[in-house]
Amino acid sequence: MVISNRAKNIQESATLASAQRARELIAQGIDVIQLTLGEPDFSTPQHIKQAAIQAIKEGNSDHYTNATGILPLKQAIVDFHKQYDGVTYQPQDVVVGTGAKHILFVLCQALLNKDDKVIIPTPYWVSYSEQVKLAGGVPLFVETTFEQQYKVTVEQLNALDLTHVKAIIINSPNNPTGSVYTKEELLQIGEWAVQHDLFIISDEIYYRLVYGDTQAISMASLSESIKSRTIIVNGVAKSYAMTGWRIGYALSTNKDIIGAMGQIISHETSNLTAVSQYAGVAAYSGTQEPVEEMRKVFEERLHLFYNLISQIEGFKLTKPQGAFYLFPNVKEAARLTGYDSVKEFADALLTKAHVAVVSGDAFGMDDCIRLSYAGDSEQLIEAARRIARFIDEHKRNI
Repeated sequence: MVISNRAKNIQESATLASAQRARELIAQGIDVIQLTLGEPDFSTPQHIKQAAIQAIKEGNSDHYTNATGILPLKQAIVDFHKQYDGVTYQPQDVVVGTGAKHILFVLCQALLNKDDKVIIPTPYWVSYSEQVKLAGGVPLFVETTFEQQYKVTVEQLNALDLTHVKAIIINSPNNPTGSVYTKEELLQIGEWAVQHDLFIISDEIYYRLVYGDTQAISMASLSESIKSRTIIVNGVAKSYAMTGWRIGYALSTNKDIIGAMGQIISHETSNLTAVSQYAGVAAYSGTQEPVEEMRKVFEERLHLFYNLISQIEGFKLTKPQGAFYLFPNVKEAARLTGYDSVKEFADALLTKAHVAVVSGDAFGMDDCIRLSYAGDSEQLIEAARRIARFIDEHKRNI
């Protein structure tokens, strides 16, 4: 056997694979609209870029740093959470890595033993299950529904067999649905986890991107007992348009977890790229006006795109409250156009309508697709037009 069982047991990232297929068609000269990646189309704010340039000029990017991040970046992260969430951490409670995805991977390696289970509500971000499996753990999926706005309930959690369960992952605002848990809902889940001595992995990467009257609540801000069981995962990619800088972090008062993550990173990457760390300091400690400006644009795009997509025949969806995705159920649209599965329907949207989307099976929901509205409005309007036209042209008298 050439490759390991570990490698054979995981799937390629569906979002990255879908984006690559679209790029291949674009390289052939085909006009494909990309709705696959969760990547803002904005440039990184200028003051952040300038901080990186200054770090290079001063030679601060020339050498290794502490494996878990420079002290100014850790302090900026701690100060940020104190200001926005009212929670108190110390710099030693922070581990910085090469993106939130990397941090989640390292956290699973540090936390899970073989056959430990992690509760993952569906739909879920594509990498959660694979990262748990790479650590030798077992994903324990809990299926949510359209009617409950794709949010897991304590009633569902109470019905689980918790043998070998070590943690639960909560992602709010959620990728792929855009759902946001209320304070009361998070409090119930947090207290349940404390009662059962479970860790809470709180993925808050879309925390700053909420719309209307919605408020994003950090799990760690609910109570000291919940905070003690919570590992916050966050980063700069979405809110600051810094996907390429690869800055993510974990926050926890559990010294064993933070210490283990640091040891793993020391053998894995040595440290996050130094210049990115100085950019991260500027992101968290500098002006936050660009974040709000981008958030307002995303909100405008949400209203525009939701209104267009919700009118397409065979599409059923709720209006998101955060992030920058729509997650419609398109089972009826697939049936109307003669496809046996939503995955086949999604493939046809790419090859025939030239709109790249991600099939919902990658997120644990076979009847849905994910559409990113992180791109510009003109492209979103054209994408909706192409999808509607495709369905109209391919409808069958079934």
